[in-house]
Amino acid sequence: MIIEHIAIWANDLELIKTFYMRYFGAKSNTKYYNPVKEFESYFLSFESGARIEIMKKPQIPERENPKIETLGITHFAFALGSEQKVDELTELMRKEGVQIVGEPRRTGDGYYESVILDPENNRIELVA
Repeated sequence: MIIEHIAIWANDLELIKTFYMRYFGAKSNTKYYNPVKEFESYFLSFESGARIEIMKKPQIPERENPKIETLGITHFAFALGSEQKVDELTELMRKEGVQIVGEPRRTGDGYYESVILDPENNRIELVA
């Protein structure tokens, strides 16, 4: 069994789509739009077969404070293949204004990782 996809509510579909295409090589399908429900979405596909559905609907409320972790799904991770790639992508993102909330480090459970926020303040781990 594999996870087929995860879904993210977003305010700016085009911005978040561009982010995942730019930094993680995602490919996007054509936008789906349901005018009755005011629902829009894209599926972003990755070379590994993983997918993220990004969705927009005006009635979805904002998170109270995205920098505070709460119960529920808290992050997802991209495996980059090496510590050097984690360092390089973290620095590229920093230079391009992406918020780094966890500097590259070795964790107690053996990962080498950094943590960033995407444009919608979702926590993403970059891991080796």
